[in-house]
Amino acid sequence: MFDLLDPAPEVILPANADQQVSLASLRGQKVVLFFYPRDNTAGCTKEAIGFTEALPEFEKNGAVVLGISKDSLASHERFIAKKELGMPLLSDEHSDVCERYGVWKEKKMYGKTFMGIERSTFLIDDLGRIAGIWRKVKVDGHVTEVLEAVKAL
Repeated sequence: MFDLLDPAPEVILPANADQQVSLASLRGQKVVLFFYPRDNTAGCTKEAIGFTEALPEFEKNGAVVLGISKDSLASHERFIAKKELGMPLLSDEHSDVCERYGVWKEKKMYGKTFMGIERSTFLIDDLGRIAGIWRKVKVDGHVTEVLEAVKAL
């Protein structure tokens, strides 16, 4: 879909009822975008808590962490409050950003085929270019791997 050092597709999504996040407004900072399937599910909760626990290290290394799923803002707010998450969760209810990043995929579970988000993470450098891509993410060890990539930039 795209390669390392390609310009990152723009992201303009709501983070809460009165705030939108734009990737362009974060130029000059490293950005970690982690796409996850659903709020309050086992793997997604573990991943979000992992990023929250490592947030001070990401920030110390000049990185902003943002989570993206198709869940509503209300669902995100409940998830953030229930799990005490520290980063904004952006709502891509129409899957526009998910499609631009190539994470909106056909999936199979229990013999059924459906469309959903393939757990993926993108590291964007301070110039707005793709600096790292992780697709089909396995949660265990992932946050540490992404943090090491941030430190190496």
